[in-house]
Amino acid sequence: MTLKNDNKSKKSEDPLHGVTLAMIITRLQEAYGWEALGQKIKINCFTQNPSVKSSLTFLRKTPWAREKVEKFYLNLLRKKRIKLS
Repeated sequence: MTLKNDNKSKKSEDPLHGVTLAMIITRLQEAYGWEALGQKIKINCFTQNPSVKSSLTFLRKTPWAREKVEKFYLNLLRKKRIKLS
């Protein structure tokens, strides 16, 4: 008797599946730089002595800020898909 494992055949519909917070911050920093990123997302971790490490520390402790960064990142991905089409 064989059982199908539906979990393996289904892809996650979450666009952030497999993307770490460190990856998001690094990609955003590379795309915009700290100064522009701080202007686009008004969070002190991007404007006052910014670094990936300090941003990770703050965003992991602050759910509202993390959500803001994740939404910004998702919007960036959507815009890139539209431009590439």
